[in-house]
Amino acid sequence: MKNQVTRMCFICRNTYNKNELLRLVKTSAGEILIDKTGKANGRGAYICKCEKCIEQIKKQKILSKAFKCEFPPAVYKKLCEELIDKQ
Repeated sequence: MKNQVTRMCFICRNTYNKNELLRLVKTSAGEILIDKTGKANGRGAYICKCEKCIEQIKKQKILSKAFKCEFPPAVYKKLCEELIDKQ
């Protein structure tokens, strides 16, 4: 039997199987993307599909902390809309 790969949601800190999480990636150009393949180049962070965690990204500007840079509010708005659509 193959071992399940687990990752931690960087907001709620709960552990899930990797395929149950969404991966956010900061590219070398500084753009934040939702990584559908799980293999995109760049610094990555995982988030669970819980609505509470998605809302918390916007309220607390957690991406700035996770990716160690400042993001404009428009990035948070666009990302939250995309994440909600993915559910």
